[in-house]
Amino acid sequence: MKILVHLGITFLFLGVCSVAQAKHPISFEDLAKVQRIADPQLSPDGKWIAYEVGAVDMAANKTVKHIWVVSAEGGEPQQLTRGDGSDMRPRWSPDGKSLAFISTRGGNSQVWVMSFEGGDPRPLTTLSTEADGVTWAAHGDMLLFTSQVYPDCPDDACNAQRLKEAGESKVKAQIFTELLFRHWDSWREGRYTHLFSISAKGGTPRDLTPGAYDSPTFFLGAPDGYAISPDGTEVCYTSNRTKGSAGQSAAAWTTNDDLYIVGAKGGEPLNITSDNRGSDASPQYSPNGRYIAYTSQARNGYESDLFRLRVYDREAAKVIDVTPEFDQWVSGFAWAPDSNTLYFTASDHARQPVFKTSVSAPKVEKVLEGMNDNLSVNPDGAWLILTQTSLTQPTTVYRVSVPGHVETRDGRTKIEGETKAQLTQLTHENDALLAALDVNPAEFVTTRGALGAEIESLMLKPPGFDSGKKYPGLLLVHGGPQSAWEDAWSYRWNAQMFAAHGYVVLMTNFHGSTGYGQKFVESISGDWGGAPFQDLMSATDFLEKLDYVDKTRMVAAGASFGGFMINWIAGHTDHFKALVSHDGDFDNHSMAGETEELWFDEWEFKGLPWEKESLALREKWSPSNFVQNVKTPMLLVQGAKDFRVPEGQAFQNFSALQRRGVPSKLLYFPDEGHWVLKPQNSQLWYKTVLGWLDEHVAVGSKQ
Repeated sequence: MKILVHLGITFLFLGVCSVAQAKHPISFEDLAKVQRIADPQLSPDGKWIAYEVGAVDMAANKTVKHIWVVSAEGGEPQQLTRGDGSDMRPRWSPDGKSLAFISTRGGNSQVWVMSFEGGDPRPLTTLSTEADGVTWAAHGDMLLFTSQVYPDCPDDACNAQRLKEAGESKVKAQIFTELLFRHWDSWREGRYTHLFSISAKGGTPRDLTPGAYDSPTFFLGAPDGYAISPDGTEVCYTSNRTKGSAGQSAAAWTTNDDLYIVGAKGGEPLNITSDNRGSDASPQYSPNGRYIAYTSQARNGYESDLFRLRVYDREAAKVIDVTPEFDQWVSGFAWAPDSNTLYFTASDHARQPVFKTSVSAPKVEKVLEGMNDNLSVNPDGAWLILTQTSLTQPTTVYRVSVPGHVETRDGRTKIEGETKAQLTQLTHENDALLAALDVNPAEFVTTRGALGAEIESLMLKPPGFDSGKKYPGLLLVHGGPQSAWEDAWSYRWNAQMFAAHGYVVLMTNFHGSTGYGQKFVESISGDWGGAPFQDLMSATDFLEKLDYVDKTRMVAAGASFGGFMINWIAGHTDHFKALVSHDGDFDNHSMAGETEELWFDEWEFKGLPWEKESLALREKWSPSNFVQNVKTPMLLVQGAKDFRVPEGQAFQNFSALQRRGVPSKLLYFPDEGHWVLKPQNSQLWYKTVLGWLDEHVAVGSKQ
């Protein structure tokens, strides 16, 4: 076993605080004060970065977002938008003189445009079905946006009438004829996401993706599912148009998203990835317009297949794999101005470094360590704009010099030998707050797990840690399950909040976690309660043997798959004093019919729920079959609008616990989905979860 301390790159602007200022553990009030930086966008001339800043309004029970801008050289930021509504997703006009953005001012979401030089913003759309996801062509005046519309409506007047009738009707019943009639936290209600184009001068938007299909499709955590060519004449988008045997949509049980291209004024779409049965998504045109880069998975129905980076050559009508033999998931990516080099991020051992490759010579090279995202490249390719985060730092925007480029004093760039990437922090909204907090960085721990593998965990010690004291231990179990604990800040399940209550926190990346190669990812399918459980218990044994951990005061908590694992742990060990299961699978048989993304359930349990092998796996790994063994006090958390792990799972679990006399509590949110997002609900979540754990190990400050 070994422990590695990772101090990370925090770049705290300590000048705003005196050295003598006393630091304190993080509280929910501190967490709510953190300014939420997101979506940095580099201006066409490379001089400015526009970005979102979200601020929690506890009284209004929402997070209000506004657009700010900062020089790429650094300096004081300027706030561009104000008001009670949220302004988000800034996108520069080709000449850099205007910004398009999405705003909820006026009570609904529409596309607005404002001059960068000043003046009042003006609405570009006034659709009854609202607007989202605006983007601007690199040349010309064409913009794209999305809206959820009735597919049989020819115009907005029709949509408006249909919405009015639905709102005024006393009958709220709906009739469904195909699956995926609800998704994550929303009902279909007869509407589909379509892609629209509109001139920057205004006018009537043009529906580019008519029909009863989501175009673009929903894809959790991915970049946009659409893009417009640099000259504004062509649009590329993602859509799943697979049909079932009865001719109905198969979008609920397939992941065969394809890329389609269509003219910016509409027309017949062309499928350019029909040869691939897996998901093709997140298209981006190269600056010269010749190529379309996108993420691609090979296998249909497997949402956790390897995400490759591929390029479609529009001239040769062929596909190029630019990440050959690369065994990690490609996430965000950005073209360099040479239309040959691509920078991208990918998970790697609880971090997300920046890598690069090229169309002409596909070979992956690592450029920058750390937890990075939101890449863009300046006009001469000399540096990147990106965000970084860690367990001690919320998302922050940086400028990063590209190895091989050296900037001279006159601002010009010359090419020299390889140089180390240099980071310059550009946003400082949270510096003063962070400087006042007593938080510890992640320590990286490896233990021997199942199948002879080394398993990595992130360990976090309490503020003011004293190795001579004894602390309770907390095992946190991540969701997914094809996901990972990463050295990254979070507003939900913030590890520093648990450490602040006096816990030594262990976050284990068990079999199935991302960032350790695709074979490791795939090992969990069909083995939910096997190797992952062994990994977690081995990590728990390690935690208990630390001199400063009290093995008689161990607790565990998790959400989604983490909630499943807590339910599984409850039936297989009484090792812990208390457990927290948030939105966790309880009964694999009923779950198969309650959830909406059927591809996930069918892949993980090797088939349809009535097939022999699948039936046996569901029986084998169902926590409901072991509830008679449960003795550990358990808190359950559930959102009514969670359609991924519907409320029936928590209700069955709670009923069983109560009937067996196991100390248990159910925290139920009628207005939340799979995640708890509203600030006041989040406050109650932390108070209840931490209170439950503290109660059973008698530690922690009460918040």
